[in-house]
Amino acid sequence: MARRKDPQPAKESEINLASLLSALAKPTFVINHDNRFLYANPAAEDFFNLSGPLLQRRRLEDLLSPDSPLIALVQQARAEAAGFYEHDVELAGPRILARAFAVEVAPLPEQPQSIVVCLEERGLARRLEQQAIRRSRGFSMTALSGMLAHEVKNPLAGIRGAAQLLEASVDSKDKALAQLICEECDRITALLERMESFTGEGPIKLGPVNIHEVVSYVRRLIVNEFAYPIAFIEDYDPSLPNVLGQRDLLIQIVLNLMKNAAEALSDTGGAQITLRTRYRHGSRLSTARGASQLERALVLEIEDNGPGIPEELRAHLFEPFVSSKGRGRGFGLPLAAKLVDDQGGVIDFESEAGHTVFRLLLPLCEEELS
Repeated sequence: MARRKDPQPAKESEINLASLLSALAKPTFVINHDNRFLYANPAAEDFFNLSGPLLQRRRLEDLLSPDSPLIALVQQARAEAAGFYEHDVELAGPRILARAFAVEVAPLPEQPQSIVVCLEERGLARRLEQQAIRRSRGFSMTALSGMLAHEVKNPLAGIRGAAQLLEASVDSKDKALAQLICEECDRITALLERMESFTGEGPIKLGPVNIHEVVSYVRRLIVNEFAYPIAFIEDYDPSLPNVLGQRDLLIQIVLNLMKNAAEALSDTGGAQITLRTRYRHGSRLSTARGASQLERALVLEIEDNGPGIPEELRAHLFEPFVSSKGRGRGFGLPLAAKLVDDQGGVIDFESEAGHTVFRLLLPLCEEELS
């Protein structure tokens, strides 16, 4: 296939833009008000299997079906003069093998009718599909959760009683820890009661939740549980509104993810966990529950500098009994994924040696945005 040659002489701003886009490994291209290609980087040329000059003779509709979700997304970005990011967009055409992509579109600042499009084939779409397949096969933790809940509640009541006795007889420093134990017992009891009565169909009562308060609470639990030092780095956007969720369930999700990160650091010198929040506009996410869309989402990332998740486990990480710890575990991540899905969010992860990040996309409380 013919490769696009060096950009022809043009204005300095155009040369800078072309140089920038050419350096990207992801398929990236610019279209004008009529969806005609103005520029395509080498990765986009490979994606469409056309050279740059040939692409410039075509419109996006020539290469994709007229009802392609990408075309609709481009039209929305142009109409609203805003950028959008959408997961799980299936692209297909005469020269394109049908597969799912994450798509980012944004208008050029000086030419708002011209749109930059960036494509990325990602594992999240495949994981969402796997999640739906597991459900269609009857995969559910409902029955097992109910049995475990029944077995755990009685000893949990004993632990809470012992903590109350300790609270009455220890100094002020240890009294705070005893109170934390009581709070956790109450929270876990409420979670277990939900598991016992859970049918998989009943809606969860959702309300506004401060995600930073949730993360701060879980961090206290982690610090008290693990003996080895862990450096926490907080990179928060304090201006973010509340998410729409259920506080106890969100605590359980973040606890499972943060505990998973902390356990991965047990043999790591300089153990470090980074907690990061940010806002993402236009994140549309089709979950296993149906056509759930997060027009405006809060992103929470929990990142560690541990050894990474073994490659052979990554495709099955959210399935029960899958664990790299080898101690009969493997329930934390499946439970977290289910609780995230139940609240209309999505969980994703990326991992390599020395770096793992779990990413939650949670719906914002729209009442606070209006």
